Amino acid sequence: MTSTISNTTPARLRALINVFRDKRLLVIGDMVADEYVIGRPTRISREAPVLILELAEERTIPGGATNVAVNACALGAEVFLAGVVGADLPGQRLREAIDALGMHQDGLVTDTSRPTSTKTRIMAGSTQLVQQHIVRVDRVDKSDVCEPHKGKVIEYIKKVLPSIDAVVLSDYENGMISPEIIETCIPAARALHKAIVVDSHGSLFRFRGVTALTPNQPEAESTLGMTITTKADLEQAGRRLLEGSEAQGVLITRGSEGMCLFEAGKPPLHFPIHPLPFASEIVDANGAGDTVAATFTLALTAGASMAEAAYLANAAAALVVRRLGCASNKPEELMSVLDE
Repeated sequence: MTSTISNTTPARLRALINVFRDKRLLVIGDMVADEYVIGRPTRISREAPVLILELAEERTIPGGATNVAVNACALGAEVFLAGVVGADLPGQRLREAIDALGMHQDGLVTDTSRPTSTKTRIMAGSTQLVQQHIVRVDRVDKSDVCEPHKGKVIEYIKKVLPSIDAVVLSDYENGMISPEIIETCIPAARALHKAIVVDSHGSLFRFRGVTALTPNQPEAESTLGMTITTKADLEQAGRRLLEGSEAQGVLITRGSEGMCLFEAGKPPLHFPIHPLPFASEIVDANGAGDTVAATFTLALTAGASMAEAAYLANAAAALVVRRLGCASNKPEELMSVLDE
């Protein structure tokens, strides 16, 4: 395997990034409210050997599929969302955060029968102390989204597809990406010659004929029922995923080992972690897969080859894992770390 990208220069990559602002991206998937509750540690409770925090800050940021959308929005794209939220406070706060970013939420349907998928992180710290993650509390209904809400989302997808450039299916297995959504979206998008990228925590073979899959290594292993420990295992996994999904490409992200691109009819390409021009340690890998999916998709819509798109996605991931929590990149930040 090699990481060489032929006939590509930093100038071309920057030109591709400049085109991101002209693209329209539809993100379909599980919308998640990431709540952060941050408190200053004061003392140990008399009732139990636990830390008492004095509440200092609460905030809600877009997570799950909405983090894919945030990453695309930060890179300059016009973003449309399709999914469900609940009629609750986390859903209201999530909508407010989406609105503040200027993303389209006409395709976000309120389902009063289920809560907004919410992940609440309790953090201890202050402006003088490093914040420590104490515990996470999840409130998630993983049952399939029911009618009439699913039908409303499908109608929105049909309506907006002709006017967008690409689709990302972001599946956190919270009930949105059902067989009906897949059977509606993929054939319709293919008929319109739209790029379709899938980032799924569930079985990857549900998505046939898409442009690309962007699983992490554990997701690839789960779909294939195998463990990847050697170069031969990795290459076998890539070939099996390509054949089983009939995708044009598969980009497997591998954490500290970088990522590997498998493209139909071409040798695999391995990308080690992108080097940065400044010394910095990895702080938080949370949400890096969403960054990869968004950047890779936008690059494809801008006219990049899959190898170029993977290179840009790898550089984007190297930046966000150096920040705490789900992070995103602006175009100038991504441009600044391209190799000369």
